[in-house]
Amino acid sequence: MAPRQIVVATHGHCFDGMASAAVFRRLLEHLRPGEPLAFKILSCGYGPNLSTIPEGWLDGQENAILDFRYTPSKKVSWYFDHHMTAFGSDAERAAALAGVAASKDQAPQIYYDAQYGSCTRLLADTARGIYGVDTRGLEGLVKWAELIDTAGFASAEDAVRRDEPVLQLAAVVEQLGDRAFLERAVPMLATREVEEVARDAWVAELYAPIAKLYETLTARVKARSKRRGRVVVTDLSDAPMEISAKFVSYALYPECMYSVTLSRSKQHYKLAIGYNPWCGAERLHNIATLCKRYGGGGHPVVGAATFKLSDEARARAAVEEVARALEA
Repeated sequence: MAPRQIVVATHGHCFDGMASAAVFRRLLEHLRPGEPLAFKILSCGYGPNLSTIPEGWLDGQENAILDFRYTPSKKVSWYFDHHMTAFGSDAERAAALAGVAASKDQAPQIYYDAQYGSCTRLLADTARGIYGVDTRGLEGLVKWAELIDTAGFASAEDAVRRDEPVLQLAAVVEQLGDRAFLERAVPMLATREVEEVARDAWVAELYAPIAKLYETLTARVKARSKRRGRVVVTDLSDAPMEISAKFVSYALYPECMYSVTLSRSKQHYKLAIGYNPWCGAERLHNIATLCKRYGGGGHPVVGAATFKLSDEARARAAVEEVARALEA
């Protein structure tokens, strides 16, 4: 029997996207017992030329989109997401949810809930509660995905620690989480506890050079940051970023309320906006809404937008506009 071809388009370079793919694999194996399944896992990242999954990528017998913006296509079999900006419009969301198949054995099945802190937990709750999947062994994966995606650490210092193996795995997927990496890691995470996978020698080997990058990152953020009232603006666009600066601003400036960071990759500029959950002040702005102005998205507490390398002036103008909005 030829294996059933399963395409999983998930948020790449993201712990929640990786973990969501692992839980989805457990779900499909439960629903297709005894049937050989061939998973193709696509690592999808937002950029000026990719805001939704191209329909041509959805070439499996079943196609899932996880933790990523919805693609309105009849090829979509499964959709799971928790971002406020998951749909292009209210009309698109209404049409998608109205088109859900009445039977759980038919496509499409669409599960969307912006109240969830992580797509992984949404998937696990759905798999267990609706489809009767045995999710034992996935508890740690769900816990860590929720902690990382909601910035639920006790402090900014805890958020930037890298002595915990699972946080090292998170750093590896953020840096190296392409299709090849996900197709290696996801089957392990679907069958083994995340803490055990994170202690594997291959993870430590991949993390070693990343650790050296972290050693210089804090100094670079400090040198290129400016405090503007309750906002810290950081310009890291002088050279392509090799590593994410997530949470570093809050560790350096614990009293700041928001961070606005401009970085540059080899493909585009990225504007990242965040609320400091450890600042002790109530959030006053919806960051997902701010990011949507520039074609981006995210959550009320964190989000991003990207710009073509030829749009440097527009990217810098966006930084200034956002900083002023957050100061107001």
